[in-house]
Amino acid sequence: MSSTPRTSRPGPARSGVLSEARSDALLAALALIALAVWEVSGLDLPLARLYGTAAGFAWRDQWLTASLFHDGARAIGWLFLALLLLSVWRPRLLVPELPRRERVQWILTTLLCVALIALLKRSSATSCPWSLVEFGGEAARYVPHWLLGVRDGGPGGCFPSGHASTAFSLLPGWFALRNHAPRAARVFLTVVLAVGLVLGWVQMMRGAHYLSHSLWTAWICWVVSAVTWHGAQAGRGLVQPMLSRSLP
Repeated sequence: MSSTPRTSRPGPARSGVLSEARSDALLAALALIALAVWEVSGLDLPLARLYGTAAGFAWRDQWLTASLFHDGARAIGWLFLALLLLSVWRPRLLVPELPRRERVQWILTTLLCVALIALLKRSSATSCPWSLVEFGGEAARYVPHWLLGVRDGGPGGCFPSGHASTAFSLLPGWFALRNHAPRAARVFLTVVLAVGLVLGWVQMMRGAHYLSHSLWTAWICWVVSAVTWHGAQAGRGLVQPMLSRSLP
């Protein structure tokens, strides 16, 4: 007598992973809609005009904005990444309960975010606010970065914000921490988002970026982090059963 095959159902762990993936995808979609609304609002240029005049941007070379919040923040970001790398061999330095595999993935995804933002920035036709004629530069006109193929007459290479990625490229830490140290993960996410927004606003004050440049950096880093994290989870879910079946 033949038995009816049972339909396999995902276990609690797999269901939790799928729920996280759906939540992360929904958040990315909602953020994308919010970014589209921001772009349609046209607020980038009015905000830049709060700090820029025909003489340029007064905050461009000030110690607070150029040395502390730009050079200093970048140095702190690299120091944190070095600490994270060291913690691969010395876990007690940073969130001891975090497994080595998650630490390595965090580092690699952060470097991927940094590299991707730099590549997009280098290939961008969008010029920085301080390059506009309106603010003492040489670019003939303001052209939104989403008008692909339309040049503004300036040097380009300004979208998205590389400096904001100092903070936002660490977003993979949220994915690494949330299942192992939830409280630390929430604190970390809050700090990363707050610091990233502050750095983005400071760059706008300096005329180095429009605010949307930093917002897009945050979105790109979130999507890269989510895709790589859930991709790795799915890959492990496929490989582990195969390995277990191959063992005697």
